[in-house]
Amino acid sequence: MVDGSLILTVPALLADASLSRHDDIVAAFLIAMVAAVLCTIGIMRWVVRRELHKRAADQDPFADTHLSASVFEAPGRWLAIRGRHPHEVEVALGVQHARVCSWGDAIAAPFEPRLFISPPVNGWIVVMGCDLPDPSDDVDECFKFLTALSHRLGEVHYFARNRAVSHHAWAQLDHGKVMRAYAWAGETLWNQGPLTKAERDLKVRCLSYTQSSESLGLAGRELLTANTDKVVRLAAAWSLDPTSVEGPTLEAKGIAGDLLHSKLH
Repeated sequence: MVDGSLILTVPALLADASLSRHDDIVAAFLIAMVAAVLCTIGIMRWVVRRELHKRAADQDPFADTHLSASVFEAPGRWLAIRGRHPHEVEVALGVQHARVCSWGDAIAAPFEPRLFISPPVNGWIVVMGCDLPDPSDDVDECFKFLTALSHRLGEVHYFARNRAVSHHAWAQLDHGKVMRAYAWAGETLWNQGPLTKAERDLKVRCLSYTQSSESLGLAGRELLTANTDKVVRLAAAWSLDPTSVEGPTLEAKGIAGDLLHSKLH
């Protein structure tokens, strides 16, 4: 005869085992839920960080050195010099405190360096910076600077623009001779040589020395103001648009420095 206590104990053990298995299932389910939540949170944080990084890169064009230079504003003044040896340009300009600098770093700080000589791009060397002469300050000084530099280096193109006041200038020189030049700063400061085909194609408006902008009327003055936005396109037609440079060229090393005197000696 089976002991009555044993009969009572067996169902109790079975009940405890069933409860234990149920608790294990609940615990495993809870662990799986927690893991799924943590995984979801991790994925969401990664997506958010990626989106924030993408937006930051879009807002800050200097975050990625592989970005095209076309996202940058064109410099206020620059030269395009036909050649392949930046050191020759450095010597001709008499650059002070010369140091190695990439094109991307030069664009990132428009006032430091004060002068940047790029590596050659398609046979042209770009020089840009606030130390280059401004015809609106002293057009004679600008003329002397460009002719002296062209005597030394050959073909030199000069471009300047100030969109705030619609000042603009461009010049094309070859071995010291001015082939074409125009500068406007509220009045015509420099107008030399015949219009080039590129100027005619772009429909730039150039006034004579005696012609006042007031005589043009509103439509004529708007055409004159539009010249400022056409400077970069003229640079592309004559030689090189500095905003067209992209990719590894932005990482290539050029020469930074200071041009203490805009007059070449």
